[in-house]
Amino acid sequence: MIPLTPPNDPPPGWAQSLSTGAAGIALAHMIAARTSTGDPATAHSWAAAMTREPVLAHPDTCGLFHGAPAVAFTLHTANQPAYQGALDTLDRHVIRLTHTRLAAAHERIDRGELPRMSEYDLISGLTGIGAYLMHRHSDSDLLKQVLAYLVRLAEPLTSNGEMLPGWWTSDGTDGRPSADGGHGNLGMAHGVSGPLALAATAMRHGITIPGQMHAIKLMCTWLDSWRRGTEGIPWWPETVSRTEHRAGATRQRGPGRPSWCYGNPGLTRAQQLAAVALGDTARQRHAEHALAACLADPHQLGQLTDASLCHGWAGLLQTARRAAADAHISSIADRLPDLRQYLDHHLEDRIPDDHGLLEGTAGIQLTRATTAVAWDTCLLLAG
Repeated sequence: MIPLTPPNDPPPGWAQSLSTGAAGIALAHMIAARTSTGDPATAHSWAAAMTREPVLAHPDTCGLFHGAPAVAFTLHTANQPAYQGALDTLDRHVIRLTHTRLAAAHERIDRGELPRMSEYDLISGLTGIGAYLMHRHSDSDLLKQVLAYLVRLAEPLTSNGEMLPGWWTSDGTDGRPSADGGHGNLGMAHGVSGPLALAATAMRHGITIPGQMHAIKLMCTWLDSWRRGTEGIPWWPETVSRTEHRAGATRQRGPGRPSWCYGNPGLTRAQQLAAVALGDTARQRHAEHALAACLADPHQLGQLTDASLCHGWAGLLQTARRAAADAHISSIADRLPDLRQYLDHHLEDRIPDDHGLLEGTAGIQLTRATTAVAWDTCLLLAG
């Protein structure tokens, strides 16, 4: 399903992209080699393709899914001693760019300005870098510094006389500066569910700092305030505009597609992780019942139009699989065989042309492999 041989002349930046390029495809080959279902030589050829050119490490352009953190995440997941020297070199650059980004973020908070989405999100921001540090250096002081930033991010900010959550971004939903007051993003990929999942997973593993529990509760409370639907089928909007924030009402008429990136699955997994970290059984059951309702709702399932990890059947299956492993209820696990069948059925006629991790065959292959290796730390699904 994924290519065996790297291209000779890829476009700029493709080699170091975990999302769409060689790093994501290499990750799939490395997991296959690590679990004895693939060829180590093929995996190594993709590792070489990632590092054929100098790896990017500029603080303004690199995050978990691009540049040094992306390459380091992939090489670390391979669990090969031969890559240790390269990882040590990459880590020096990751540490440097993380310090630079943390300093800039704290200066921004001190000025009382709203953040850009790429400052904190999972794909490009400090949440993603924190996910890498938790994957490779869970006992590091630098991870605690990222968590300390998230604690500050959770505190409200005043913008033009209006109190907003600290993660309310000045960007529009396209990630570009907005003249309309920005937005509140609820999703796992670009919104508050990413920081929530990171802070909760760290706490679950005993990595704690002052204020972390309070920050988790603030994020959960805000998500609670935007819970819509019925008790039987609850849902959350993907984003909230400034006008919607003032009115306390969303223009979204019902649940969107059940995706990892923005939909109910990613949001409920983040809330489940938070509940487990807090020991909040009631919250955990609310999150799990919301996910179970989503998995049984034909209206939501009918909105999936591709097989991808980001916003398709693979992402739904992987999210449900991780949630089922922690769940107090059985109805999530009961749906896993059907979800796997839906994914397989979709692939019978529509194999993606893309081979990347988030929207292509690499992510689908990893999901179908059902490996115990926590490759989905980069999605903040592994608890």
